Amino acid sequence: MLAQRFIRRPGVSWQTCKSFTLRSIPKRNLTSEQIKIVQSTIPALEQHGIAITTLFYKRLLDSHPELKNIFNATHQVTGEQPAALAHAVWAYASNIENPAALQTTISRIGHKHASLGITPEQYPIVGEGLLAAIKTVLGPAANDQVIDAWGAAYEKLAEYFIQFEGELYRQAAATPGGWKGWRKFFVSDKVQESDEIISFYLTPVDRDALPTYKPGQFVTVRCFVPELASYQPRQYSLSDVPNGKSFRISVKKAAASDTRPAGRVSNVLHEDLPAGAELDVSMPFGDFVLDVNATTPVVLMSGGVGLTPMMAMLKTLVDQASWRKVVFVHAVRNGRVHAMKAALSEIVANNPQVRRAVFYEEVTDQDQQGFDYDFVGRVELSKIKDMVLLPGADFYICGPLPFMKAQSKALMLMGVDEERVHMELFGSPSE
Repeated sequence: MLAQRFIRRPGVSWQTCKSFTLRSIPKRNLTSEQIKIVQSTIPALEQHGIAITTLFYKRLLDSHPELKNIFNATHQVTGEQPAALAHAVWAYASNIENPAALQTTISRIGHKHASLGITPEQYPIVGEGLLAAIKTVLGPAANDQVIDAWGAAYEKLAEYFIQFEGELYRQAAATPGGWKGWRKFFVSDKVQESDEIISFYLTPVDRDALPTYKPGQFVTVRCFVPELASYQPRQYSLSDVPNGKSFRISVKKAAASDTRPAGRVSNVLHEDLPAGAELDVSMPFGDFVLDVNATTPVVLMSGGVGLTPMMAMLKTLVDQASWRKVVFVHAVRNGRVHAMKAALSEIVANNPQVRRAVFYEEVTDQDQQGFDYDFVGRVELSKIKDMVLLPGADFYICGPLPFMKAQSKALMLMGVDEERVHMELFGSPSE
């Protein structure tokens, strides 16, 4: 548990501050005055938040190079990670008097932290760096009272995360076949699912049994990236139901674009990890999961590689709850990049309670309507309103941020209760 206070003397530089050993003190609640001070910094966080977090990450990774094995290097280049942290800090300040409002965020981030093996000892390192970055960017506005208030606020936030992640670690250790940290796996098979996506079947080197997991959860895989001369972790959804012997992840090879480099880990997986190659794998984590106890209809909506957790959910539904109506809505560019097409078609053919609506943005000569796809263009829920608006249905959405925004907005406009819409974003959100 975190039982430290952040103490910063006036005029201390980053070079001195980063070497502080935080002093243990009894835990205490934030005072009303400290809460007011933190709230008073909200406008500054809105204006300078990304500058603060960008500086923070640069200094942190320069002074603690071992942490490069934890953070996504691509998201540092694109600015997604600093933007995500800036938003999280702002959200915390905005909800500091109502921590219950942070429950969803703490759960989502906490599951990712647990998959990376984040420890309580790492929180003071992050806290000191963040306070130093706030002081540098805000200058005289970040006086001793501001830094002291934010130190106390960070301590409280870290306490929330440490408690939550500690419970996840305890649950993992108590799960048959479970473990904490990294476990060595090898690639037992590779299957080309489309022009862009390969499924990797991962088997533990020790051949011991694997734990069960919830449909929609992910694992973190870690492999060496020569270009960075370091190990890099990435989260990938488990795309099949548990079998006790191997995990399946289905990975899109991310090409370079004008705004981001090629996917470093996905390219290593596709090109440099043949069958038999070893890599590190975490326990399954994640709170974007199918409610297997419900009896209501389910609408699964995915864009591109976002179908990977949906396939695990779909297979679970037909295996364990064949009485539940299911609609599978999927958007993809064309048949060449449509992964698991045959598996989806087979499930629909053999399960009358399952219907599909596949949208191809473009159609090739090889794509057959009614067999490969159902609609041309991007997903328009108005076209399939009668199909998806099932009484009491729960909606699960996964894919790129614009896709999820568009579909969730469309559902709200059609009168769907927000509590019935569940979403998962791959990577670090920029908003």
